Amino acid sequence: MTTADSLDDSFHVFDTTLRDGAQREGINLTVADKLAIARHLDDFGVGFIEGGWPGANPRDTEFFSRVQKEVTFRNAQLVAFGATRRPGARAADDPQVRALVESGAPVVTLVAKAHDRHVELALRTTLDENVAMVRDTVSYLREQGRRVFVDCEHFFDGYRANPEYAKAVVRAASEAGADVVILCDTNGGMLPARIQAVVATVLADTGARLGIHAQDDTGCAVANTLAAVDAGATHVQCTANGYGERVGNANLFPVVAALELKYGKKVLPEGSLREMTRISHAIAEVVNLTPSTHQPYVGVSAFAHKAGLHASAIKVDPDLYQHIDPDLVGNRIRMLVSDMAGRASIELKGKELGVELGDDRELVGRVVDRVKERELRGYTYEAADASFELLLREEAEGRARRYFRVESWRAIVEDRPDGTHANEATVKLWAKGERIVATAEGNGPVNALDRALRVGLERIYPQLAKLELLDYKVRILEGTHGTESTTRVLITTGDGAGSGEDWSTVGVAENVIAASWQALEDAYTYGLLRAGVEPTE
Repeated sequence: MTTADSLDDSFHVFDTTLRDGAQREGINLTVADKLAIARHLDDFGVGFIEGGWPGANPRDTEFFSRVQKEVTFRNAQLVAFGATRRPGARAADDPQVRALVESGAPVVTLVAKAHDRHVELALRTTLDENVAMVRDTVSYLREQGRRVFVDCEHFFDGYRANPEYAKAVVRAASEAGADVVILCDTNGGMLPARIQAVVATVLADTGARLGIHAQDDTGCAVANTLAAVDAGATHVQCTANGYGERVGNANLFPVVAALELKYGKKVLPEGSLREMTRISHAIAEVVNLTPSTHQPYVGVSAFAHKAGLHASAIKVDPDLYQHIDPDLVGNRIRMLVSDMAGRASIELKGKELGVELGDDRELVGRVVDRVKERELRGYTYEAADASFELLLREEAEGRARRYFRVESWRAIVEDRPDGTHANEATVKLWAKGERIVATAEGNGPVNALDRALRVGLERIYPQLAKLELLDYKVRILEGTHGTESTTRVLITTGDGAGSGEDWSTVGVAENVIAASWQALEDAYTYGLLRAGVEPTE
């Protein structure tokens, strides 16, 4: 493992996804996961990556052993996390402290108590001994050639209860050689004005270099982090996508974007900010959580526009309804088509999809009217771009794209005496002048229909063999007819080529199977369109 400093040391972006972020409910990282995330974070350009607590559990110990051999850092320095020595002991004799040295990490973050009640009730020691523990551990690690950061746990609550003691812990850490003392809002209960006032006072009274670690329990972790920067903090601790215990930590991506784009601070290597959306989604894949669609800067909806008024303005100047150019963070504008759509929405969406509408106001008007009429019946095109593109091309080209013509289909569910079910579907259709009858079984009626359609068409259209159904959603729309209520189905399909390209289609009917069939038919049609196949029907 080697490190390279691509930026000066005046401001730190410190990531703790592998340690604090991993405490989120539902995240269970393997060592391989941690290594993969570390590589992504280094690619993004953070200055420090906190890998975990060596010696505290076998997984983190293995991570520090393997990372030395398997990862070459270009931008980040690896950080080991641990606690100050035990009360009444010597740092040099404490096995947990020695494990920090043996981890091989060039930087160590120590967690220290800064709240008097925590010292007395959790550590069960005196206030003076706690200060001595901080001094002794920092001094020992400095003697071992390690750079040391100190996390003052529960600092803001401790400051409110006993400000002089909280500041005494900061002074002890700084005087013993800690490069940065981080003020932690461990319970996440602070608000920006309070954070800014306390950081400014502590900075003036101690002279220590300060950092901020904010939890998001009030929904203010990003704002609190930036408030601390306003007050003079030069070290921010964050996690990718805001992962963390309870409701999470300060989100790395909006913090970094704000620092670079709003504050004008150069905190990442050149060009790294444009990788932000990709890195955010890649890490979400590793932890096996769906990326938040509405996350600032990197969410797929971050620059999505639905209202016709917004679209009209964006057509004139995108900056009228966007606070930044989405290209700066690797994202893009998306135009959503709905019953709120106006002419500008349709024109911009057509341009996004590569369908040139020109100045044909009559054509655009027909599309607007058709979208509004279909949405009144329950269709939605916000999340079904593929179905909308087929509708748009049908109006623009004067005919529907057809690769096959359906004569009939049926799906049968058989309830057997042993409690199992058999699902069988038959489709009858025409393609390239040939009548095709195909039957297939599946693990449900929709799956059986999907398989029957494939069996019937793959011989004629081998491109369909690559397609795979990725997601299937059913929603019962509001109605007064009970089981006869209208059903909407959204299907997401991928090309199976590992390109990450997928598309969504929609179907609406009073019968869930009929709605599913509509969405499937659109999915196959769009797949053939993407493959460049010319329509035949």
